[in-house]
Amino acid sequence: MSTIAIAGLGWLGLPLAVQLQELGHTVKGSVTSKEKKAQLASYGVDVYQVEIAEDEIRGEITNFLANVDILVVLIPPGLRRNTGHNHALRMAQLLDAIQNALVKKVILISSTGVYDDSQGVVTEADVPKPQDVKGNQLLEVEQLFFKSSTSDNTVIRFGGLYGGSRNPVKYLSGRTDLTNGDAPVNMIHRQDCIGIILAVIYKNAYGHIFNAVNPEHPSKKEYYTTQAEQLGLEPPHYNSEEEHVYKQVDSINIKSVLGYSFQKNL
Repeated sequence: MSTIAIAGLGWLGLPLAVQLQELGHTVKGSVTSKEKKAQLASYGVDVYQVEIAEDEIRGEITNFLANVDILVVLIPPGLRRNTGHNHALRMAQLLDAIQNALVKKVILISSTGVYDDSQGVVTEADVPKPQDVKGNQLLEVEQLFFKSSTSDNTVIRFGGLYGGSRNPVKYLSGRTDLTNGDAPVNMIHRQDCIGIILAVIYKNAYGHIFNAVNPEHPSKKEYYTTQAEQLGLEPPHYNSEEEHVYKQVDSINIKSVLGYSFQKNL
């Protein structure tokens, strides 16, 4: 069994860690604060405090990466919150530490945000053409890792995340005059996120890009209205103006390389 490190024990990283432990792997995880480290002690995961800045990494990065076979990078870019930080610079710091620690296999969690909203139907064969800061930084990080010659890297681009208590419709409930209601959604359940990461590990599928998005693409209006009704929330309201700008993220590699079948329906 492998020693697997997860950089970022959050909404996805923690249940992934628990499942890997159940499968018999030795699991290490990182968090950014002492408080989180104390909270996670009860899970039996070997937890380290690591804080990645643009100019340095503070905390226990050396011990965290020591003797690691596979690293899963699950650090959110935080670009939606307009923090002003440079995600690419932070990940360059992490990549230096990975190279120094001689970690051989890395799974970088990225996002379908690398594709612009106007690119239409895209697969891994299509070149991302980001038009905003978030997309450009995500793509820059992907390229940084793929250019690394010291480790075998795979990139997984997750779509919109949901599962557990997390459902995007909670933030849209009751909002009015929303646009582009006919555009397709690109979603993935947490259970499938974990399933795809495990498939990469067990298939030894490195050197690939995976667009990890449920193959079902109902319209935003259809999907969020149904979700709101199921949760007893007021549905969002979309205006009737038609827009022909959309993005539908599909995958060639999920089935052809991993042989993975999605577990959750939208």
